[in-house]
Amino acid sequence: SLEEPTNGWHRAEAIRLEQDIFTALAGHNKLYVYKTLSFWSQIKSAGSAIYASRLYLNQYHTTHPERLASDTEGGPKIRGNVYIHPTANIDPTATLGPNVSIGTGVSIGAGVRVRESIILHGATLQDHCCVLNSIVGWDSTIGKWARVEGTPSDPNPNDPYAKIDSETLFRDGKLTPSITILGCNVSIPSEVIILNSIVLPHKDLNRSFKNQIIL
Repeated sequence: SLEEPTNGWHRAEAIRLEQDIFTALAGHNKLYVYKTLSFWSQIKSAGSAIYASRLYLNQYHTTHPERLASDTEGGPKIRGNVYIHPTANIDPTATLGPNVSIGTGVSIGAGVRVRESIILHGATLQDHCCVLNSIVGWDSTIGKWARVEGTPSDPNPNDPYAKIDSETLFRDGKLTPSITILGCNVSIPSEVIILNSIVLPHKDLNRSFKNQIIL
């Protein structure tokens, strides 16, 4: 697993960017503000990517509803805002949404449940697996009846100016619960649970994991 000094290194890098770079630019009148009336979202952590995806899908619902999937006869069950690339192969018994984005060439089997997740190109979700609050990397495979689940880190919905704070990778010596991330070409075996974990690329797992970074 990853140790605290690595997290400290990332924190130091962020401090150099925000304090040294931004402060210097502002001091020389070279830092500018772009004002927009459209939505925007900070992406300072993996968890914020799921939240940003939700904002984009909500935007599509208003401005480009034709880009979103809908319940059709012979198609998968759609709940809320879902994007499915035309090249994806989705079994009609799968249930997707809300807030799901399916990339190119993705294959989703019978009875699969996907919610609040991003499935990148070439991934395969085998029959009856469940993917919640996760990012599945390209060309990854999730086995039958497996469960891949993370913990969302959404901002306060009752605060109109709320933002997602930068997550610390560790808290009290333990990995902070967040969304689950599978890197590219990860293989998850059947009937296991991957919870609140980060799996680096090209890993072929053989058991369940919880709150871990799998190097």
